[in-house]
Amino acid sequence: MTTKLLSHRRRAAMSALAAVAASGTAVAVLIFSGTGASAAEAPVDLGTAANFSVLAGSTVTNTGPTFLAQSLGVSPGNTAPGFPPGIVGGETHLGDAVALQAKNDLTTAYNDAAGRTPFTNLPAELGGTTLLPGVYRIGAAQLTGTLTLDSQGDPAAVFIFQIASTLITAPNSSVVFINGSSPCNVYWQVGSSATLDTGTRFMGNILAQTSITMNTGATLQGRALAQTGAVTLDTNTINAPVCLQPTGTPTQTPTGQPTGTPTGTPTGTPTGTPTGTPTGTPTGQPTGTPTGQPTGQPTATPTRTKLPVTGGSGGSALVPVLTGVGGVAVASGAALLLLYRRRTTDS
Repeated sequence: MTTKLLSHRRRAAMSALAAVAASGTAVAVLIFSGTGASAAEAPVDLGTAANFSVLAGSTVTNTGPTFLAQSLGVSPGNTAPGFPPGIVGGETHLGDAVALQAKNDLTTAYNDAAGRTPFTNLPAELGGTTLLPGVYRIGAAQLTGTLTLDSQGDPAAVFIFQIASTLITAPNSSVVFINGSSPCNVYWQVGSSATLDTGTRFMGNILAQTSITMNTGATLQGRALAQTGAVTLDTNTINAPVCLQPTGTPTQTPTGQPTGTPTGTPTGTPTGTPTGTPTGTPTGQPTGTPTGQPTGQPTATPTRTKLPVTGGSGGSALVPVLTGVGGVAVASGAALLLLYRRRTTDS
C-alpha cells in the first residue's frame, strides 16, 4: 500500500514539473517570436550625425535636382560632385573637422544599434507586414510593397532593424506609420549596403557600414549615413525626420508667467473727490427763517370787535345797560302794536 502511494505521489510530481516546463516554453515563445521584442527601447543617439541628411566616407555623387533638408558631409573623402544642381538646405562639410566628428558619432551609433537586445528574428521579406516597436534581426532585408510600423499610440516608440548584409527595396515600395510613430525613432543598421529603388518612399535613419544608393525619384524622410563608402543620389528628396510629441498634453509648460503684472494700478484713482462739496447748504432747506408763524395758526391773539363808544373811557361798562334798555323798549313797542291791532279789529 505504501509503495503504491509513493508511486502515485511521484507521478503527480512529474506531471506538475511537466506543466511548469510547458508554461516556461510558452512564455519564451511569446517573448522571442512576437511582433515586438522590447516594449520600451531607448532611441539611438546619433550625436552630431543627426545634423546631416547625407554623410559618406569616400564621396557623395548626385544627378538632377536632389534636395537635402539638412547638411551634407564627407570624411575622410572631400568631394561631392552634383551640388549644384543638387540643393543642400543645411551646410556642406567636405573632409573637415565637422564631418570627421559626425563620422565618429555615426560609428558609435552604428555599434549601439547593432548590439541592442533582446531582438526578434524576421524573414527577409518585409512587405505586407505590420510591426510593433522593438528590435528586429534580419539576414538580408527585402521590401516589396508596404511595411507598416504601428507605435500603438506612443510617439516615442523605437524601431531598430539589425540587418546582417543588405537592404534592398523594390520599385515604388514604402514604409508607412500608424498610431503616432516617429521617423526619427526608426533605425536601419545595415551590415553592408542599402539600395532604395525607383519611386520608393522610405522612412527612418539608414546607418550603413559601406554605401547607400537612392535610385531615380526615391524619397527618404530620415537620413542616409554611410560609414566607409559612397552615397549615390539621383533626383531624390531627403527630408529631416519628424519627432512627434505626445498628444493630449501641451508640448511644454508655458514659457513663463504672464508677460507681467498689469503695467500699473488702474490709471489712477478717480481724478479727484467729487468736484467739490456742495456750493452751499442744500437748496431744499428754507432760504431763511420763516417770515412768521405757520399760516395755519391764528395770525394773532383772537380779538373781539368792540362797539363804538361815544363816551369817555368808562363807556365800555355801559354796553350791557344800553342793551337791556333797548330790549325793554322793543318789547313794549310790540305789545302796544298788538293791542292796537286787536282794538281795530273789534271795532
